[in-house]
Amino acid sequence: MEILPGPLLSLINSPSDLKNLDRSKLHQLCDELRQYIVDVVSVHGGHFAASLGVVELTVALHYVFNTPYDQLVWDVGHQAYGHKILTGRRDEFNTIRKYNGLSGFPKRSESEYDTFGVGHSSTSISAALGMAMASHYKGEKKRQHIAIIGDGAMTAGEAFEAMNHAGIEKSNLLIILNDNCMSIDPNVGALKEYLTDITTSITYNKLRDDFWKALGKLPGKTFSRKMVGKIETSLKGMVSKSSNLFESLNIRYFGPLDGHNISKLVDTLQDMKEISGPKLLHIKTIKGKGFELAEKDQTKWHAPGLFDKITGEIYKKKFDLPQAPKYQDVFGQTIIELAEKNDKIMGVTPAMPSGCSLKYMMDKMPNRAFDVGICEQHSVTVSAGMATQGLRVFCNVYSSFMQRAYDQVIHDVALQNLPVVFCLDRAGLVGEDGSTHQGAYDIAYMRCIPNMIVSAPMNESELRDLMYTAQLESTKNPFVIRYPRGQGVKSDWKTPMKEIKIGTGRKLKDGDDIAILSFGHPGNFVAAAIRDVKKEGLNPAHYDLRFVKPLDEKLLHEVFQNYSKVITVEDGTVVGGFGSAILEFMNQFGYKTDIKILGIPDKIIEHASQSQQQHDVGIDAAGIADAIRDMSKIEIHHLLGE
Repeated sequence: MEILPGPLLSLINSPSDLKNLDRSKLHQLCDELRQYIVDVVSVHGGHFAASLGVVELTVALHYVFNTPYDQLVWDVGHQAYGHKILTGRRDEFNTIRKYNGLSGFPKRSESEYDTFGVGHSSTSISAALGMAMASHYKGEKKRQHIAIIGDGAMTAGEAFEAMNHAGIEKSNLLIILNDNCMSIDPNVGALKEYLTDITTSITYNKLRDDFWKALGKLPGKTFSRKMVGKIETSLKGMVSKSSNLFESLNIRYFGPLDGHNISKLVDTLQDMKEISGPKLLHIKTIKGKGFELAEKDQTKWHAPGLFDKITGEIYKKKFDLPQAPKYQDVFGQTIIELAEKNDKIMGVTPAMPSGCSLKYMMDKMPNRAFDVGICEQHSVTVSAGMATQGLRVFCNVYSSFMQRAYDQVIHDVALQNLPVVFCLDRAGLVGEDGSTHQGAYDIAYMRCIPNMIVSAPMNESELRDLMYTAQLESTKNPFVIRYPRGQGVKSDWKTPMKEIKIGTGRKLKDGDDIAILSFGHPGNFVAAAIRDVKKEGLNPAHYDLRFVKPLDEKLLHEVFQNYSKVITVEDGTVVGGFGSAILEFMNQFGYKTDIKILGIPDKIIEHASQSQQQHDVGIDAAGIADAIRDMSKIEIHHLLGE
């Protein structure tokens, strides 16, 4: 089905076309842009509510500023769909997040209008400040640099670090704070309350803006603006202290402003182009604006999948047989079961209670489960603090987000050998979110840390058993449990929990000549591959290691003493990962066995479906079956003396 843009939007092939529109047409363009996003995402999928909330802002930014010379930096990037459509990618928009299509996030290699690649939150102010400093150094005095950051992203430490620095620079930096009280889930923390109360500064800002506008009509602006700086200082004493947070960092504050008033946005942005130095425009928006259901349930409509744009029905796959649950939901239900029996168990997540399913515990045990905001570093260290007091904390963080807290994992947890349980959701290949979200590196970056236990379940029952093992008093070390995005394999997953001896694997199947060692969920692909090649007379053995640190050395000695060829399979990078750990074991004990390592290669894996990505890197059943055949050919060549 062909999806056509509205009459105005069909004429916009670049921001220069937008600038040719009469201002009276901008309202219509916003309506058409919003509808086009609804039309395409409902049929092709993608993030949804975030971009609807910034339609007017997106149009205003490209109307006022000279992009791409003036540089826009979108935080996180799932709010940048309108930006992509207005910057020459309208006709490709239906390929967003698809194999070989547009990325779901701004990407420098995709367009000159995407000035900085993003996917994780809270980087925009730092990046835009760096660009502004470079322009200041090069003498580009009129060049503008705009960071668009949400109030959820503003809670992260990097955002505050950047503002602290920006306050002492003279570079042209405009921070637009898109305040909608949401990240994916509702925002939490004192900053949210502060932004709610900041409307008390309206009197101050109106008075100040009136002064600045008046000065623009007077001669001797330099002297006058020095004087108005003194007046501003006096004005601050007339209003609530809550208006001083950004100003105290030497960042001029404007707002709050209705972020859906396109005329006011255009006027304000044009005025702000004339003000040098760091400044912040606070706008109030509604996530999901223009689609009633998304406005009412913003978490559900953050990325709903395919849906009927008329009725609002979200399409779900229909199955004849009971389906396995998502790993995240197994975690969410299991931690409640454990917490009901162990009053020392706590849960922590950095702004992903829905994504990781800690929301179930937060609803049932609100005094024992915490969303700490988009603050991965803090989530790790606050977990460590609770662990020093004898609590068993399950710190649930996406694998790619945990990269942001690596120092805290080492410095605050591992060096003190605190038994924090790190549940790394979205480990492995994640599908359409693409390169910024691939959980490719956690095996490598966790197994190199002293004191760390690193595990992965092959199915839901093993996830439950590993969680049970991690919370036992006898477990004294930090404990990683990594599991993938999406569904497991067992519809009857709610099995009785039992302890797994740390560092032990299991033999799933005897075989001839070839042994396959798997780590985590890819073991299910191995089982399918073995069934496939059995028809060809091939009979490999299969071992589920469960732990990459410590390794089951007894099991591995059995493998290398009985099999001449070994294949390792993992959904992590082959550089320093599970296969590398097996090679290290071989080197330590002098084994000379032929070995083939299957995993994520040393390159960036772009967006596609999970199954497509797994196929491309060769860790799906078909790829593993091909590896078995190749290893079998080695044996045939040896027998023939070739």
